[in-house]
Amino acid sequence: MKPTKNNYKSLLKNIGQAIETARQSAVKAVNTALVQVNWEIGRHIIEFEQDGQERAEYGSDLLARLSKDLSLLHGKGFGRRNVLDMRRFYLAYPKWQTVSAILSWSHFIVLLSISDNKARKFYEKQAIHENWSKRELERQIDSSLYERLALSRDKKTVLQLSKKRQLIKHPREVIKDPYILDFLKISQNLRITEKQLEQKIIDNLQLFLLELGKGFAFVGRQYKISFRNKHFYIDLVFYHRILKCFVLIDLKTKAVKHTDIGQMNLYLNYFKTEENVEGDNEPIGIILSADKDEVLIEYATGGISNKIFISQYKLYLPDKKQLEKQVKFILDKD
Repeated sequence: MKPTKNNYKSLLKNIGQAIETARQSAVKAVNTALVQVNWEIGRHIIEFEQDGQERAEYGSDLLARLSKDLSLLHGKGFGRRNVLDMRRFYLAYPKWQTVSAILSWSHFIVLLSISDNKARKFYEKQAIHENWSKRELERQIDSSLYERLALSRDKKTVLQLSKKRQLIKHPREVIKDPYILDFLKISQNLRITEKQLEQKIIDNLQLFLLELGKGFAFVGRQYKISFRNKHFYIDLVFYHRILKCFVLIDLKTKAVKHTDIGQMNLYLNYFKTEENVEGDNEPIGIILSADKDEVLIEYATGGISNKIFISQYKLYLPDKKQLEKQVKFILDKD
């Protein structure tokens, strides 16, 4: 039977998929082998050290000597920094069974930069579950994701963060305060309009989704809703596939006013009646602002049954040491 044009396209597609699958498997196998050999090198160094033959600390001659000789014998990839990382890798993961087969050596290098064991375990579990690239992992660490989440939780929940990945069961668990929008590259001294802020976010939507967290899917911008002859436009609308609800975001470049909260309440009521379909849960509203008055917010949201959250955004990375200090205070409390 003479092959048709459609049959040939199907053949070509199937062969392409087989090639791509094989390539991905090969990359995965190479990555696993690289991680394992680096772990083995670290183990040999530590065992040599523990045998009392020489200290393998950063300032010793052993690492420099090893680096030089391994490079001569085996080529690139054995610089002094790399050899030190292999040693540190084994110390952090003394049991090979605990080393993830999903993460690359580059991921582990980033994780090794975190001295706090609880924070490192948290980022490791999140990177595995959310399939973060090395760059995405660096971004979350630089923005102090662990510390920001920890500060909104009690001691028990903070400890659970390091043992399990972040589980999302309630609307409160998807909210951050503050949100770090440093990737927008907006100068703190530059005054921008809400429209300009919205455009910057749309231009960097992938990074904004990463900052929002797992489960967010973009629906639209300037989402129009109408009441007879009156029209309103919601800045950003998302759908959270885990919580199964719409998430409405209103952007404010100044401090939140009570009228902003009333307006968000209107939006949420509209979505519950007009946009929700069977299976959808109640929508969530986030007012993302440059500043907020906690007392005003308390009075303005009192008695409102809708889920409205007011979070600040920051155009720069937070003071990591200060955040770490605050988290330590929570963990040290009785």
